[in-house]
Amino acid sequence: MKKAMLYGFYVLLGLFLAFVAIGYALPDKAHVERQAVINAPAEKIYAIISDLQRNQEWSPWLAVDPAIKVTFEGAGPGVGQKLIWESTNPQVGSGSQTTAELIANEKVVSALDFEGSKAVATLQLAPEGTATKVTWAFDAALGGLLERWFGLLFDGWIGPDYEKGLAALKALAEKA
Repeated sequence: MKKAMLYGFYVLLGLFLAFVAIGYALPDKAHVERQAVINAPAEKIYAIISDLQRNQEWSPWLAVDPAIKVTFEGAGPGVGQKLIWESTNPQVGSGSQTTAELIANEKVVSALDFEGSKAVATLQLAPEGTATKVTWAFDAALGGLLERWFGLLFDGWIGPDYEKGLAALKALAEKA
């Protein structure tokens, strides 16, 4: 009995050490990226994505909770414009998105804050024949051991929502 307990202890210790060692070998950054080709000029798409007040027209998250409370800070589109949301729905939560960088008709960078967890979202526009390729990326630093393990799940969590958002943006931008 004593031998079996000692064996069990060593197995558990080995599993724990493997969990820790593998965890620290995992990337310390998460990156999720999706793309869509939209049959609209970059100027039209940029006008939509550079104004946080238009997020409600295509954002996959703001549509999840009909009772979401959304407020804005800053006058119109521009660096510093901020969208703040509050929701009791655990799929949405509360947080903010602040425009951090704008390059006309090329790129919009936003700083995200999800209840203290920080990340960066980038929407990049590039010519694709007569259309525009939109690349939506999410980047977050992963500091601790558990964050690195959770980082493995980000693509599955965020990727499908980015696909929905890009489809909604495509439909919106391709309207006559």
